[in-house]
Amino acid sequence: MAANDSELRALFLESTRKTLLREYWPRLREAVAPLTQQQVWWRPNEASNSIGNLLLHLNGNVGQWLVASFNKFDDKRDRPAEFAAQSGLTAAELLTRLEATLDEADKVLARLTIDELLAPCEIQGYHTRGLDAVYHVAEHFGMHYGQILYIAKNLTGKDLGFYKELNKTGRA
Repeated sequence: MAANDSELRALFLESTRKTLLREYWPRLREAVAPLTQQQVWWRPNEASNSIGNLLLHLNGNVGQWLVASFNKFDDKRDRPAEFAAQSGLTAAELLTRLEATLDEADKVLARLTIDELLAPCEIQGYHTRGLDAVYHVAEHFGMHYGQILYIAKNLTGKDLGFYKELNKTGRA
């Protein structure tokens, strides 16, 4: 059975929402919430980013690429500031900001049309399409999600336990 455009749209957007909002986000929140201020802003060297920087960056990226672009809001993102920050917000404050942005992104993903996904757009100076913008956010979030979890595990020395059901057989 061949899927029609509407079915493909629904599958793509539901898969994106599932990955971002029901897989990555709860795990990221669980890994970051118990961290101290010092741990959130720790950097191994000046060329690297802290968890705080990465959370600011994810918030900026999701806000720019999904929320602002598809809602036709002015782009007020200050990307350099995301990486320049070296302290300030607590883990709870950073997570609250990102959660609010993800809530807005979820509303966008829930209502996107086929025409919006196929339409050309310009985001951050890149000429792209709506479909590419959604895919970019999911891929970009996944990359930094992995970095954040790696840093958190290194700082705490604890297994995050996200796949403990696979420990015995390798299967869920």
